[in-house]
Amino acid sequence: MVSVTEDELQNKSKGELIKLAGQLRDRRNELNQKASKRASKRDDLNAKTREKVDEAQEHREKRDELNEKVQEHKEQRNELNAEANELFDRVEEMKSDLELDEGKDLEELESEIEDLEFKQQTEVLSTEEERELIEKIEGKREEYQQRKEKLDQSDELEDLVEEAEEVRAEASRHHEKVTELADKAQKHHNQMIEAYREADDIRDEADEMHEKFVEAQESADQHHEDFVRVQKRLRELDKQEEEERKSEKEKEREKAKEEAEEIYQQFKEGETLDTEDLMKLQKTGLL
Repeated sequence: MVSVTEDELQNKSKGELIKLAGQLRDRRNELNQKASKRASKRDDLNAKTREKVDEAQEHREKRDELNEKVQEHKEQRNELNAEANELFDRVEEMKSDLELDEGKDLEELESEIEDLEFKQQTEVLSTEEERELIEKIEGKREEYQQRKEKLDQSDELEDLVEEAEEVRAEASRHHEKVTELADKAQKHHNQMIEAYREADDIRDEADEMHEKFVEAQESADQHHEDFVRVQKRLRELDKQEEEERKSEKEKEREKAKEEAEEIYQQFKEGETLDTEDLMKLQKTGLL
């Protein structure tokens, strides 16, 4: 750093001050150039910070849009699951009403009837035994018919089961969309956090560069102020020298005038004047 104290300013010679002014000017220009580069670097970093913030904002908006869709699919999924649950409850009620889970199936009943009829046809039975067997066959046939009627009614049950399963499948598709969109939203959230982190790092770097810019600029300003002080002092010295030169000339003129007056007095007293004396009289206007 080039500097100058007030004592140096008053006591240094003109030549020393001229040299010092040049050093201050050169250092000031060097510092101004450095400050300009740092300001440019700071501005570039601030621009990058804004880019990262904009990037983070874009990820935020995409995340929010996806989260809105997630919420929409969640609501649809929940509504469909509730609808499916109601349908399956109706299925269970219908099964209970039809007692389809109780009793034998038609094939089993048909087989039992055939066995009983075969027994009737092939075995020698007493009148009482045959009557009981016939009643048993009739009971099985009645049970078979009732069972068949219930199964005929089960077509509606099958349709209801199919509808319930379709609704449940649609709910599952919405759940898959919830998972898919939530994953995408999370990715954008992570990218947003990363972009904000990078923006903070770049902003810190920009702030540090701004401090260095201020440091260089303040130093440049100080050197400029010192340069101006030296220039002012040089002008004062120039003025002093000019005044001294004027004073010296005035003294020379006064001396020449006095000398000319003496020569003129000698001339009036009749003394002979040489050429040099005459020229002195002419310069002062006495001849």
